[in-house]
Amino acid sequence: MKIREIYEQLHCQIPPSLSCEWDNDGLMCCPDGEREVKRVLVTLDVTEKAVKYALEGGYDLIVSHHPLIFKGLRALSGEDFLSEKVLTLIRSGIAVFSFHTRLDAVEGGVNDVLAGLLGLERVTVFGNGDETLGRIGELPCPMTADAFAETVKHALDAPFVLLADAGLSVKRVAVLGGGGEDDIAAAKAAGADTYVTGELKYHSLTDGPEAGMNLIAAGHFYTEFPVCRELRRRLLALDPALHCEIYFSNTVRTV
Repeated sequence: MKIREIYEQLHCQIPPSLSCEWDNDGLMCCPDGEREVKRVLVTLDVTEKAVKYALEGGYDLIVSHHPLIFKGLRALSGEDFLSEKVLTLIRSGIAVFSFHTRLDAVEGGVNDVLAGLLGLERVTVFGNGDETLGRIGELPCPMTADAFAETVKHALDAPFVLLADAGLSVKRVAVLGGGGEDDIAAAKAAGADTYVTGELKYHSLTDGPEAGMNLIAAGHFYTEFPVCRELRRRLLALDPALHCEIYFSNTVRTV
């Protein structure tokens, strides 16, 4: 399949109508839409190392969750890291697709994958205003907050998680991969006794128990990275002959 053919298929499966208004994603870089795609690299982030890996490995396409270009690119001068990265991709003929908040919201996307990994049942959507990105569901059996935090850590292969324990048994759980600071109140309003997200501010974690909800911050990368397997599955469903590899793009580590 060609670059544009693959993008059109994914564009239909993960429609832009699901994106938040402030978002910027989609067809980020397309030096040649008619290029035949044989090798695809799936990554959470289009980092410099990911681009170098794609270049050295002869990849035709990078598909990411986080946008290659998010806050805008004012010039292609090569004088800053983003424009240099884009120029490298153009010179190499490598296209980039990014599916951000629409991949959070779509059925089978970031938050459905996260809910599935944590064993939630009877999953429905929740969100903040018109942005219903999150998912909420129930555990088959109640757990203590400590036991559930361990479950989250192992399910996501995270080095650690932060737990603000309200002393509540964990039964009804809301999840939102990545930065979920703005949806704490929405999770509680949806009836969650526990909220799992990627990152939360210190004061939110401190106030969580007093507000009557367990809070777990499991890492921005670790709550979203599992969706890369879903992106790979969708790509191979379009063309089983593709060589499709997942790249571990996390550059942050604990010491």
